[in-house]
Amino acid sequence: MKKGDENDPKGLIFEAYRIEGITPAECRSVFLDWALSLPVEQDTGVVLRALIARYQPGFPDHPMTAVMSEGLTGMAAPRRRGGWRSRPRN
Repeated sequence: MKKGDENDPKGLIFEAYRIEGITPAECRSVFLDWALSLPVEQDTGVVLRALIARYQPGFPDHPMTAVMSEGLTGMAAPRRRGGWRSRPRN
């Protein structure tokens, strides 16, 4: 596996798997940094599926695997929060 490719431009996910004892909270921070580094036009769901397929077989219990899986399921069910349309009209 090489560091820095189209699915992980800065190698953040790659490095997270190399950090021994990394916590879920730290993985979430890395995940956010990773997501912000992707080009806007890139389909995040496709990229996440590719990264999970790459890392899950060797690291099924790693917290980064869990965070990426949560990110994928969280994307499938977006929730609207607030806004003027959600407020009741009198």
